[in-house]
Amino acid sequence: MTDVATRLAQLDTHLARFRDGGILNLIGGEDRPGGAGTFETRSPVDESLIARVARGDAADIDAAARAAKAAFPAWAGMDGKQRKKILHRIADLIVERADEIALCECWDTGQAWRFMSKAALRGAENFRFFADRAPSARDGQSLYTPEQMNVTSRHPIGPVGVITPWNTPFMLSTWKIAPALAAGCTVVHKPAEFSPLTARLLAEICHEAGLPNGVLNLVNGFGEDAGRALTEHPDIKAIAFVGESRTGSLIMKQGADTLKRVHFELGGKNPVVVFEDADFERALDAAIFMIYSLNGERCTSSSRLLVHESIADDFHARMVERVNAIKVGHPLDSATEIGPLIHKDHFDKVMSYVEIGKADGAICAAGGEALEGAGWFVRPTLFIGATPEMRIAREEIFGPVLTSLTFRDEDEALAIANSVAYGLAGYVWTNDLTRAMRFSDRLEAGMVWVNSENVRHLPTPFGGVKASGIGRDGGDWSFDFYMETKNTCFALGQHKIQRLGA
Repeated sequence: MTDVATRLAQLDTHLARFRDGGILNLIGGEDRPGGAGTFETRSPVDESLIARVARGDAADIDAAARAAKAAFPAWAGMDGKQRKKILHRIADLIVERADEIALCECWDTGQAWRFMSKAALRGAENFRFFADRAPSARDGQSLYTPEQMNVTSRHPIGPVGVITPWNTPFMLSTWKIAPALAAGCTVVHKPAEFSPLTARLLAEICHEAGLPNGVLNLVNGFGEDAGRALTEHPDIKAIAFVGESRTGSLIMKQGADTLKRVHFELGGKNPVVVFEDADFERALDAAIFMIYSLNGERCTSSSRLLVHESIADDFHARMVERVNAIKVGHPLDSATEIGPLIHKDHFDKVMSYVEIGKADGAICAAGGEALEGAGWFVRPTLFIGATPEMRIAREEIFGPVLTSLTFRDEDEALAIANSVAYGLAGYVWTNDLTRAMRFSDRLEAGMVWVNSENVRHLPTPFGGVKASGIGRDGGDWSFDFYMETKNTCFALGQHKIQRLGA
């Protein structure tokens, strides 16, 4: 059997129970149907039905929020060492079920096996990282003056809502849920309706690992009903959201009446800036990897190439060769580098931008076509000859489409890079260290990688500026969001107190 046939057989075994019984919500440790009925999840590979999914409504969200509120005191009061033990057990079970998670993720999202086979293990790494920090999550500082001692401490904020997207949904769910649990918060998780499979697997794993009932609750559904009910619910103290910038704005409005804290990881139109002195081959590898891996459906993709005019022709020529050689195919094939896009709606959006780019006068140097047959497959696409005013150079496409622009000098490169509404990430390629530091300092982005693709170091802050987000994940920054900081002041000695009315 080929690796595709073998994996399809394994996948069929894993999906059988969902075909028969559907994908249910999990509230207070109990499986529940959706108050609004069900909806279908279909594979972007061949449009086949995967399962019917419980469609949650406001009543389901209310039940989940109440379950999270009831479970909060015991979970928040649990010794951090015990929370650490449970979170490490979750990580162990993720590793044990990594192939199942990866197979379901590939089939549900269209992402290639070569990437999803590692994404589950990334999820386990997220749980281990924050598990190790659970015992010290409440730690603060002592701040001394001759007259007083100030002692800070941190306390979990309460039940929180986590809303995750459909691109690499398992890994991103763990990235949000693990620090919330480590901090002592309880969670109501609403995954994207396009990719509900692995959210259910994660919930099952957490409960098998010994997570108490109500600490993690899962409600599937759509943004306009379940999502809105979650962002407006008075028992939910904070919302962590990954998704479109427009949706983030709506969530801020919906949460305003209850003064919700929000953490947003939103869209991007991230530049990769290649100067004339860059390591040509490494810059080429990184530019291609950061837009065409994960089907281009990643917030940190380098979807704009800014290349110095003196090397642009050679760089473009090499890119065309490489892009045309990228293998588009079945996501369970080990050789596949790009699978199908998540859904017909998104496929139509991406293809519309291809037509917009052509109409605006950019040159489609590679790709720009859909594959015939079932599924939502798009060939990796490269536009050259673009200008900064074009929509393909300014708007987030979120697919395997790269727009290339040229620049004359550092100031022009910076002006182009900073000219969009977004500011999530940037990539700078130069062997001039002084220029790298100067340019990255002036680049409007929450994260900058110099002479590197996106390599995550979990203790570092992750997040964007401008329309790309609010707040930071990673390391202690995650606890800043999921916890309140309290200061307690102790008077030292008999310091003088002002007397009124004496």
